[in-house]
Amino acid sequence: MKLNIGAAVEAASAAIPKRTVAFIALIGGLLTLTAYLNLAPIPATLTIQSGPTRHTDRFNTPLAVTYQTRWNSNDILLLHEIPVLLRQAIVRAEDKSFFSHNGVDWPARIAAIYQNLVAGHAVRGASTISEQVVRLHNDRPRTLWVRWLEGWEAQRLEQRFTKSEILAFYLNQVPYGRHRRGVAQAARLYFNRGLSTLNERELLTLATLIRAPGRWDLFKNPHAADPAMDRLAAMLRDSGELSNKQFHRIKDAQIETVAGNGLPYDATHFLQAARKDDTADAITQPRRTTLDGPLQHHVAGLLQQRLISLQRRHVQHAAALVLDHLRNEVLVWTSVGVEQPPAIDAVLTPRQPGSTLKPFLYALALERGWTAATIIDDSPLTQAVGTGAHSYRNYSQRFYGPLRLREALGNSLNIPAIRTMEFVGRKDLLQQLRKLGFTSLAAHPDQYGDGLALGNGEVSLYELVNAYAALARGGVTDTPKKLIDAAAVKEGARRTVPNDVARIISDILSDPRAREREFGGGTLLDFPVSTAVKTGTANNYTDAWAVGYNYRYTAGVWLGNLDRTPMKEVSGAMGPALVLRGIFAELTRDQDTQPLDNNRGFDTVTVCRITGHRAGERCPGTLELFRPGTAPKQPCRLHGDHIADAIDAAADYSQHGVSHIIMPTPGLVIAKDPRIPDDKERLPFQLNARDEVIETAWFVDGVHVATTRDSQWFWPLEAGRHEVSARVIGKKGGHAIDLKPVTFTVK
Repeated sequence: MKLNIGAAVEAASAAIPKRTVAFIALIGGLLTLTAYLNLAPIPATLTIQSGPTRHTDRFNTPLAVTYQTRWNSNDILLLHEIPVLLRQAIVRAEDKSFFSHNGVDWPARIAAIYQNLVAGHAVRGASTISEQVVRLHNDRPRTLWVRWLEGWEAQRLEQRFTKSEILAFYLNQVPYGRHRRGVAQAARLYFNRGLSTLNERELLTLATLIRAPGRWDLFKNPHAADPAMDRLAAMLRDSGELSNKQFHRIKDAQIETVAGNGLPYDATHFLQAARKDDTADAITQPRRTTLDGPLQHHVAGLLQQRLISLQRRHVQHAAALVLDHLRNEVLVWTSVGVEQPPAIDAVLTPRQPGSTLKPFLYALALERGWTAATIIDDSPLTQAVGTGAHSYRNYSQRFYGPLRLREALGNSLNIPAIRTMEFVGRKDLLQQLRKLGFTSLAAHPDQYGDGLALGNGEVSLYELVNAYAALARGGVTDTPKKLIDAAAVKEGARRTVPNDVARIISDILSDPRAREREFGGGTLLDFPVSTAVKTGTANNYTDAWAVGYNYRYTAGVWLGNLDRTPMKEVSGAMGPALVLRGIFAELTRDQDTQPLDNNRGFDTVTVCRITGHRAGERCPGTLELFRPGTAPKQPCRLHGDHIADAIDAAADYSQHGVSHIIMPTPGLVIAKDPRIPDDKERLPFQLNARDEVIETAWFVDGVHVATTRDSQWFWPLEAGRHEVSARVIGKKGGHAIDLKPVTFTVK
């Protein structure tokens, strides 16, 4: 180790006059003593290895980072990736002789030692960048003696590494506030942006903060470092590293601090799910996930905007899940709140799905032999619930009479869904839903009852979107991947819905005409690119949903409150549908799109819109898709030439003829209302058919009480146990039918 002591002392003497012999002797003694010291070892490398397993999005952007570590191991930049102005400013502020000294700036060092000795404590530092690198590697008390040793060690450091290597290490590891290290982490901390996006004043601010990041806390006082930064800008101008134009531009510029967590977007909940799938042995290698970071950020912004617009309707939380169902990959997994992301992952939280389960109900009916033209009666329906009764109703409170299955599903009508449930059976529907991945539906079928068709069970957004992805794939269910290089899931892809059935359901859900009765034309659900869409609203407005899929992507949106309080009349069509539309607009931006593949391989037949039979010349006809061999062979008689045919057809085209009393229900117990006069209280007697009746004779306890020209009569309430029966003359056949009596009680 070579040191020109004479030159150093001469320079120090010029800078600090009136040196005493004692001071020179002290310097000589220290130098002699240092020669016998066992100095700290010099690091073998300045390369920092990656920390424990970290996950990135599909574009290699980190999804999580911890700052409670000794080194910055996640945000390492090469020297040429750091802006030139920032490099120049830090060297000028911290060690202007960096490129000329051999580790120690001796004139500055000797002058600093003298001033500190005279003062009796540290009043001036003269550490070079190389000495600061030594200090970062050796955690020792900050005494004058340790500082003296660091000078010798810095010289040894420069003998092993180049200036560029030392400077690159320093710029990546220099401490800032709040446990951040390196200029990249500092840029994210103070401005929530990358270095390449910072203006000149922001870059100089980062260079200035190294000196005192705690004292100049920008979050407490954004202008705390301004005087020091202005002095640094003047120094750079005087040295020729800044032009006058740049200097004045920096002086006039403003900075705005934006607290950041070091990440460009939040993926906390997705990361938790991805780590559960991560079984990799190589814990030191980054794992690339399927998440599309920029898309995640965009979708979270759409959800946040929607929550803000619905604040008056008491909507506090939202979630979205987006899959690329062709690659079977998760692209977006996000939960947001009005103020901050919720601690609970709303993507995995079971909630009531409303009408979003209806496509799977009708898919099972199609598989059992129904067609999209099958007629289902949408008329008032009341069923027994224990000893009480429940009357089903549609969302709009309207009844449309006999409708084709296509319209029943497209308009999301409740009563046709209940009648379809009677056809397929609640047990079989529940089994089918579990095959599709709805593991949250773990209760006995009787616990759900027929209400399962209307979404009275609870499922998660993850389960729902994955089930819709199965329809999008033509009936194939699979477990979405969260890691790019993840091994296939054990059960793998499995067929859960016949291909042609899935495609007919897709055709119905993407048909704007099929939903016109309830939703009207030209609504938010009519997407520019062919998209199958379904909405759902839970009872009492606790949950609102919108789910859809196109040729490649499946997405779902949920709105509600995680504390389960109801929203103020926010339906699926009103709340999440707008967000879903925005998601698909972003997904298909600048892409070559294509329609859903719905028609290939089907029989296309013109049917009557009213009866679902083959259309005649007088029928309001419409094209319908049928699985091969299932198209109706019988021609429509409702619009035929003979009146008798029309009467017979009117009785036939409903699935349910006159067969039983639906109100009161067997065993019904009803109590009088004390607020209503006894002579004003009535109980409706009602048959299961509405338009097929010519005449009905009503009997209570064997006594004839009334004759009506339709299927309903309002009976004055009388306390006691009663039996009601009816004799009906139907339009078809014209003969009387005695219906089975029903027993009920009035208290």
